[in-house]
Amino acid sequence: MTKVLGLTGSIATGKSTVAQLFIRENIPIIDADQISHQVIEPNQRAYQQVLRAFGDDILSSDQKINRKKLAELIFNDKAKRDLLNQIVHPIIIDQLIEERDRLISEGHALVVLDIPLLYELNLTNLVDKVIVVYTTRMTQLDRLMNRDQLTKLEAEQRINSQISIEEKKQKADYVIDNNGTKEVTAEQFEQLLNSLKTD
Repeated sequence: MTKVLGLTGSIATGKSTVAQLFIRENIPIIDADQISHQVIEPNQRAYQQVLRAFGDDILSSDQKINRKKLAELIFNDKAKRDLLNQIVHPIIIDQLIEERDRLISEGHALVVLDIPLLYELNLTNLVDKVIVVYTTRMTQLDRLMNRDQLTKLEAEQRINSQISIEEKKQKADYVIDNNGTKEVTAEQFEQLLNSLKTD
């Protein structure tokens, strides 16, 4: 019987660090961000719809959608952001389900769905248990400012655009506290794997 895990967190809490630990254990992981990049490639399911909605200005010279231009277009415009989400989210969710079901049919013991906006999009029904990668807001802010070269205000705006990490922590079945070193995170990951095997 396959156990499907949802892996989530908030921006700059270190979810990709934990995703790498699953990969190292050869546990299959489906990455929603990766799918979101794929679906707007030429000849993919969302490409034409996104072009119709936002025009040719978002194209690069190679006819691919320029993700940076698209991001700039929607970042401060809620209506445009909502429109993009209406186009791509259903396609991403369909693909997540397709890939999840394929891995289940292959008989894997654990399958991980790496979904940054798991709670925001109400996708907990796609998984059996949820793992939240947690840091304090202060740690999150510091890491985000350093990682993306943002001002404190810009970093706070990005953090505030998601459900707070404290709220996600309360809802989670499992929490990995990523405030410390990578070694401490890896130890918690090992403990989590052991408890999943005995559950």
